[in-house]
Amino acid sequence: MDQDKKNHVDSKQRSAFKRIEKMHPIRMLLYLSMIGIGVLFFILTVAFARTGGFPGEAFELPKFFSVSTILLLFSSYTISRVPRLYKQEKLKKMARYLGITLALGLLFIGTQLIGWNEMSRTGVHFSGKASGTYLYLISALHMLHLAGGVIFLSFMVFKTMYVNSDGVRSLIFIRDPFRHLQLSMLNSYWHFMDFLWLGLYLVFLFIA
Repeated sequence: MDQDKKNHVDSKQRSAFKRIEKMHPIRMLLYLSMIGIGVLFFILTVAFARTGGFPGEAFELPKFFSVSTILLLFSSYTISRVPRLYKQEKLKKMARYLGITLALGLLFIGTQLIGWNEMSRTGVHFSGKASGTYLYLISALHMLHLAGGVIFLSFMVFKTMYVNSDGVRSLIFIRDPFRHLQLSMLNSYWHFMDFLWLGLYLVFLFIA
């Protein structure tokens, strides 16, 4: 019985290694990057938590941080529609959802900057208390990482609009496995950044 269990575990391990071996190197690089980003933000969040927030001060998390969180979560919904539309070969509608996601991403960055202005007006500055410094730093780093997704998303919006204007280019675009990989990776990275910010926002909400 023990031998059967051992063989079963070994077969699962071999299967997992085979899946990893078959994974596209670019996708593997993306996953490793996401792990690195996650570790970085975990360390910064722990450091922020150790500062104790803003005890005894009349500090409220900027209202525009809440607005930006809603915008980013909604962008998760819009980008989640893209893979299905790609499979259904509805490039025009796909370009529309990519465009909406891009607009929401840009609005997120804009509302984050307005949130910084709110913090500044309440006396929380980057060069002030350590808790304020970490709050700015974490928000800025998240925007920086999201900006990478925004840049690639912009490319995909214009690329999809361009190929949609011609039947042959549309067919090549739809049948290209590399485009499918790009969309899948963009989808994964965007969801990762969305839920990373949600986790950070909840930490800020309960500690600040």
